[in-house]
Amino acid sequence: MFAIVEIAGQQFKVEEGQEIFVHRLNASEGDSLSFDKVLLVNSGGAVSVGTPSVGGAAVNATVLEHVKGDKVIVFKKKRRKGYRKKNGHRQSFTKIKVEGIAL
Repeated sequence: MFAIVEIAGQQFKVEEGQEIFVHRLNASEGDSLSFDKVLLVNSGGAVSVGTPSVGGAAVNATVLEHVKGDKVIVFKKKRRKGYRKKNGHRQSFTKIKVEGIAL
């Protein structure tokens, strides 16, 4: 059984027991969350497609931890002009574990 759910503006294919990284959520570690914007559910070959979401379906998850992603370096340069800019960025993520998919 799997579902396609929208979390923080992105779509994820999730299964029960799976751990995924999503953009930073406003929840503390150990909190249980429920995402009700389920776009598709496949339950043993029976596919339910939502228009735009499946009614009554929800994905339950638990927040495991808040982490930062790998550093991304942005380097701009114009040749022969002496112009150089170096900038770095680390995205904040939340690691969640999918506890179950409710229909």
